Amino acid sequence: MTDKGKPETVMKLGSTRFPRQLVAFLHDLFMAAAAFLIALFLRMGDGAWESFTTSLWEPMLLFTAICGLVFLTTGLYRGIWRYASMNDLVAIVKAVTLALAVFLPVTFLITRLDDLPRSWLLISWFVLVFLLGAPRMLYRVFKDQGFRHLMERDRHRRVPVLLVGAGDAAETFIREMARDRDGPFEVLGVIDEKGTRTGRNIHSVKVLGDLDDLPSVFHRLARRERKPQRLILTKPLTREEVETVLGYADDEGATVARLPRLTDFSGGVEDRLHIRPIAIEDLLGRTQTKLDRPAMEKLIRGRRVLVSGAGGSIGAELTRQVAALGPAQLTLFDSSEFNLYSIDMELAERFPDVPRLALIGDVRDAQRVDRLLDEAAPDLVFHAAALKHVPLVEHNPVEGIHTNVLGTRNMAEACRRSGVATMVLISTDKAINPPNVMGASKRLAESYCQALDLLRQSSGQGTRFVTVRFGNVLGSTGSVVPLFQRQLANGGPLTVTDPEMTRYFMTIREAVELVLQASALGNDGPPEEAGRIYVLDMGEPVKIVDLAHQMIRLSGLRPDKDIQIVFTGLRPGEKMHEELFHDGEPLIPTSHPGLHQAAPRTADAELLSRSLEDLARLVAEGKQAETVKALRRLVPEFSGEGAGLAADDRESKSAAAAS
Repeated sequence: MTDKGKPETVMKLGSTRFPRQLVAFLHDLFMAAAAFLIALFLRMGDGAWESFTTSLWEPMLLFTAICGLVFLTTGLYRGIWRYASMNDLVAIVKAVTLALAVFLPVTFLITRLDDLPRSWLLISWFVLVFLLGAPRMLYRVFKDQGFRHLMERDRHRRVPVLLVGAGDAAETFIREMARDRDGPFEVLGVIDEKGTRTGRNIHSVKVLGDLDDLPSVFHRLARRERKPQRLILTKPLTREEVETVLGYADDEGATVARLPRLTDFSGGVEDRLHIRPIAIEDLLGRTQTKLDRPAMEKLIRGRRVLVSGAGGSIGAELTRQVAALGPAQLTLFDSSEFNLYSIDMELAERFPDVPRLALIGDVRDAQRVDRLLDEAAPDLVFHAAALKHVPLVEHNPVEGIHTNVLGTRNMAEACRRSGVATMVLISTDKAINPPNVMGASKRLAESYCQALDLLRQSSGQGTRFVTVRFGNVLGSTGSVVPLFQRQLANGGPLTVTDPEMTRYFMTIREAVELVLQASALGNDGPPEEAGRIYVLDMGEPVKIVDLAHQMIRLSGLRPDKDIQIVFTGLRPGEKMHEELFHDGEPLIPTSHPGLHQAAPRTADAELLSRSLEDLARLVAEGKQAETVKALRRLVPEFSGEGAGLAADDRESKSAAAAS
């Protein structure tokens, strides 16, 4: 009850919805009176008017009043005519039945029903249901411009969506939504990104236009009071096409989601139709690379595999994908106890039948690495352990060189002594013309593994060394995406070094898949491929500032309005644009479209080994400036001056403090 003592249902007529609800209520009162008269004329014919004027006008007023009271108390006006459906028709039937059930005993007590024919009750029930239901349904048909949704229940609770992509996935989605009466989405139409199917239908859902038609499509649907709340991508689009969709959706206040890709499927129809928010990787516009699954399975199944750096972003994804291919044993090696524990527990839950070893240690400790390989006895080693954060390695050059160069040497030599069949080195595009210690250290690690592979080829036996090089991976530890996510969570601003800076990006999953693919090719490669570096096809470089804009928009915010972008300038050791190939590395195609090969820049393994011994001595003595200078001699293309100067400055300060 309200403060005026009236039921809440009645008081809703005084809310902001009062005009439309009042019109609907008055309409139903009129129809109740009309139903009384129509049923009377259908039963009594010409004598109905005389009976009405003499004795039945009072029962008509009583019937109308009872109907009005019942209609209010049964919630008949909670429904919206625009979305009238079977639910509303059922509610009308219940309300009319209750009204007649109340009217019958009340009228019997007053008039004993002497003048009202008994059959009038049944006739009036049908007439009133028709007079109440027909206008609602006709209004719905008028608004929808068709009968397609008339029999649906709770359509007004469905989210109105537009599908982008007129392909097989769109057809499956439309069919399943039509079949599932409790489905959460109402498909208003389809946008064909190519525009070749405009005007055609998919299960009675019209293809409304191409991407350029999106503004007019939104306008037309809004006039029919069915403005899309979400756009669903049903097929992979280019980066430019995704940005176009995001721009239009942002202007119209709609969100963007996608259907899972084929490689995401893990279950039945329910899993295939699960709508996912559009992820930042969708903005890369990368098509799915076809993989040689049998070759990858042949590489792993039944073999003993070791992954160093197993707790890192790349290492952890490597262990997941390797475990899925059925190794005889999987050894996880990492210096971080927490990271190692986390990935070991995950694998225990997801792959309980895969034998595992989780071993703590540091690749910089040569004796520990020797003991590791004696204990694990692997056939295949993936060496992902490295220090990868450019500014941190720039300020800690000795540590970076110790891990990335000497740690790789320790692992490579241990593999040779233990008779490991193949060692795969995970490298980076930052090794090309490096201006920083991290990139130079990874280039030196590449050179050493290349030299050992060429040495194996000349001797005809020993460990096969495969080097795989790729660019940035989205979401990896220390990468720009997690940084932007933290900054967004804190309300901004997002920090970008330079508006023109670009990077190659790839998802972690795809990068690791191609690493396994490259490993399979390299493991069975002919002798002339010795020392070659496999380079993943990274697609087109992406501007970091564009990535920042899209992440802000994906968060439902507006760049430079809700969230600011601040340019901070290049950090120590950073490049404006990364490269995947050196001028001295001719590009060689492979049998796989997602992989290329870079011809080796030859180095003498024995000479390089002696140079690394000198480098190890400088690292052990902690001579930072001399260590960086030695790195520069071993990697002639290393153009970085900052690290050496910073190291000189730190050593000068240390000497001054000591004196």
